[in-house]
Amino acid sequence: MTLTVFLGSLLLAMALGVPIAYALLVSGLALMIQLDNFDSQILSQQLVEGANSFPLLAVPFFMLAGEIMNVGGLSRRIVKLAITLVGHVRGGLGYVAILAAVLMAALSGSAVADTAALAALLLPMMVAAGHDRARSGGLIACAGIIAPVIPPSIGFVIFGVAGGVSVSKLFMAGIVPGIMLGIAIAVAWWWSARSDSAKPGPKASTQEKWIAFKQSTWALVLPLIVLVGLKFGVFTPTEAAVVAAVYALFVSMVIYREMTWKQLHEVFVAAAKTTAVVMFLVAAAMVSSWLITIAQIPAQLVELLQPFMGNQTLLLIMIMLLVIAVGTAMDMTPTILILTPVLMPVIKAAGIDPVYFGVLFIINNAIGLVTPPVGTVLNVVAGVGKMKMDEVTRGVVPFMIAQFVVLFLLVLFPSLVLAPLRWLTQ
Repeated sequence: MTLTVFLGSLLLAMALGVPIAYALLVSGLALMIQLDNFDSQILSQQLVEGANSFPLLAVPFFMLAGEIMNVGGLSRRIVKLAITLVGHVRGGLGYVAILAAVLMAALSGSAVADTAALAALLLPMMVAAGHDRARSGGLIACAGIIAPVIPPSIGFVIFGVAGGVSVSKLFMAGIVPGIMLGIAIAVAWWWSARSDSAKPGPKASTQEKWIAFKQSTWALVLPLIVLVGLKFGVFTPTEAAVVAAVYALFVSMVIYREMTWKQLHEVFVAAAKTTAVVMFLVAAAMVSSWLITIAQIPAQLVELLQPFMGNQTLLLIMIMLLVIAVGTAMDMTPTILILTPVLMPVIKAAGIDPVYFGVLFIINNAIGLVTPPVGTVLNVVAGVGKMKMDEVTRGVVPFMIAQFVVLFLLVLFPSLVLAPLRWLTQ
């Protein structure tokens, strides 16, 4: 009954157009009334405590770092480097988008920020070169969602806090799967773009490649600082976010000198607005998470999934299908916040590694950013590229399928995640 009350009130509030953060509070309130435990003081205390978390400080700093990189010239230099390396091969601009997305994912944890930068810089170039607009937009959208998988990742931070899982281990575990997602869409691009009449650009000389590499060196050093610092315990993920923001600010204003004081103010305001939305979502979700635990909903879910508990692979497939369905109607952050406290007890009861599950869960949620009708990243590409939503949706299909193939390969072969994780954390 409590599970019905929670889901029913949440879905009803969302159907009425209530913002998700408030819908979560409504569902929490409904649970309190159902449990005959209503207390406005407890509700407000849990709301405040939900956002009162040191690891969650990484979210605003990674968001700030992403905004600074786009305005300060770091993203543009990464794209230029990718063009000199692979821009001359057949379908080269598509590979440029993929390579640039992987490199930018290691600078920022935001799929929206990376996709917006890639769409603004590369989509006009791809269309002008003769590539199909819909396919190009779909490629850029799927390349952009690699950002939540390769560290530093805002999605991993939120999942780690909500599920009580080591954020550092999640970061390390996401590296290889993130690269696999990039390879998968590169193969899909090679297959689907064969019929394009686009002519590749001229091959860059060794000197041009060297100049592009030198210009992007300051940007490329950042992921090394973050990963090496986490690997050797120099700083925590939260401190890594601060390092990333300060480093990006220093490079943008002192080295590249592309960011003005006026732009700095605008960047801080943009990052603050985005952070406020995310943190209020987190706080509201933590209220629901606490009440979900009190109402013993995870225990009810474990009982429902009992027939699958003996087979970890089958259980993960069922959970992944559930997350895919939810991802078509809900954005990444609320999906993580709502499902994590419900699913983690099931995962632990089945003996599945929480870090391994976290990687699968975040990949699935990242793909949800390009699944219609709600796909946030689809809307970004459509807006920046001045395209119709159905056009982007049509173009994204082959690359989304490729990424789902990677997801289910990781479900079938856990060692693809766990073996590199053991090597990186030993």
